Amino acid sequence: MIEKSYTITSDEGLHARPASKLVGAVSPFAAEVKMLYKEKEVNLKSIMGVMSLGVSKGNTVKITADGSDEESLMAKVDELIIAEGLGEA
Repeated sequence: MIEKSYTITSDEGLHARPASKLVGAVSPFAAEVKMLYKEKEVNLKSIMGVMSLGVSKGNTVKITADGSDEESLMAKVDELIIAEGLGEA
């Protein structure tokens, strides 16, 4: 299992467009991937789950991946969060 925390730096927080990109990026992977925010855990492969968190700027989320391709999955998450200007590790 891999676990990593990110501080959201985007002024809009984790709104629909970047949330959709994150879900799309992790969906092809076999590993189970979760996002944790304020004691709530959702499947990162679910747009409704991610949007239900309501993550705003300045808050920290934790992403966990567990499975055969967890390292590749987390590398993709890192790449996307930085490329989209969503946050920092």
